[in-house]
Amino acid sequence: MQSVSESVIDLIGNTPIVKLKSFDVGKCELFVKLENQNPGGSIKDRIGLSIIEEAEKSGELKPGGTIIEATAGNTGIGLALVAAIKGYKLVLVIPDKMSREKILHLQGLGTEVVITRSDVAKGHPEYYQDLALKIASERPGSFLANQFSNPANALAHRTTTAPEIWSQMNHDVDAVVAGVGSGGTVAGIAEYMKSQNPEFKMIVADPEGSIVADAVNTGEFEYDGGSWLVEGIGEDFIPSNVELAMLDEGVVVSDAEAFSVVRQMLEEEGILAGSSSGTLIAGAIKWCKMQKTPKRVVTFVCDTGNKYLSKAFNSAWLKDNGLLSDVTQGNLSDLISRRFDKGDMIKVNEDDTLLTAFKRMRADDVSQLPVMSENNLVGIVDEEDIMLNVYRNEQLFSQPVSSVMVTKLETLQVSDDEAKLYETLANGKVAIIRDGAAFLGFITKVDLINQYKTTFVANN
Repeated sequence: MQSVSESVIDLIGNTPIVKLKSFDVGKCELFVKLENQNPGGSIKDRIGLSIIEEAEKSGELKPGGTIIEATAGNTGIGLALVAAIKGYKLVLVIPDKMSREKILHLQGLGTEVVITRSDVAKGHPEYYQDLALKIASERPGSFLANQFSNPANALAHRTTTAPEIWSQMNHDVDAVVAGVGSGGTVAGIAEYMKSQNPEFKMIVADPEGSIVADAVNTGEFEYDGGSWLVEGIGEDFIPSNVELAMLDEGVVVSDAEAFSVVRQMLEEEGILAGSSSGTLIAGAIKWCKMQKTPKRVVTFVCDTGNKYLSKAFNSAWLKDNGLLSDVTQGNLSDLISRRFDKGDMIKVNEDDTLLTAFKRMRADDVSQLPVMSENNLVGIVDEEDIMLNVYRNEQLFSQPVSSVMVTKLETLQVSDDEAKLYETLANGKVAIIRDGAAFLGFITKVDLINQYKTTFVANN
């Protein structure tokens, strides 16, 4: 049994490896290293510790100093964990696509979070790396972690991750599949593994829209403004940590493939994995299926899916972003993000209290709820109804929903055309959708806008 540790820092690394059995991987065996078992929940705990300790050794980071970094993934949490324990201040510049769970985790660790745009490229003043550099220049004595070119990044994987894999796999591993964010994982693993086995292959799994796979496969790349929803991997440039000659092949994985694998991992393997893990595992599966001879392949559960519950495991979010493969019906039901008839929608009963309705709105992040009597829609209650009734008299929270709900309901049939839907929404009304007498759900202004956003992104 492991002895008592002095700090959670001592628990970073030495993560287990598990063989996957639910996926068709051809002649190969596929294993995942569970980096979600690190105390901060991701593989980036390793580089957070390495970067800070190397900066302490070099004198770049003084006691009580301030660390500044740009991160689109878990490096921020790794740095925040170590910084909190060691007593450093931390400022993180984060693109606005990062999950809310990660941001709350960082703020809980005392991090100063600066949100910037995710739709701009290197050279733009609001590009996350350029903004971090600017902040560092304005704060004398601060230390810029600079994971993208800091040799301590690859050092962490060369001295911990790779030797662990080599030992755990009994010196029998043919390939490792990883992603490129800052590039340290592939650089450190490739260097160590190829020193042990000259036939070893370092494979990059890359989100569709990123340039890394093209650079690995052809030596050429051009960023065309592509974007992806997976967090933490994929780039519009090649980080200086990366030596392309050390990487053997690149495999491209779409967001839809990645999020599908993440859900299958939980349903069939019992592993709650993050979005980048979906890219890596889907990429490993693709590579395995191309092999004509048996191979032993390792990839990563890079972080825990707890950080993506509002995304990867939220059917409404997946549908909003075109990631669910549901068959479209060609009618208004295609625009309903939360189907009542499929159990996706929170409701209240007419005798529930206003406090119950308010709590459910807050918990589900919605502004209105259907009021049901058995399976019949009898009204709607929204946040304005509640506010107008409880303002300056909190005792009225105990009143039943039926006392304030709107009962004069104008409904649309699922077969009605979009113009009629637009007219309803433009007049400030809730679009209540029925199929005959059956209540299907609401369509909001955001749902209608999202249909055109999804089409725009797909066509551009």
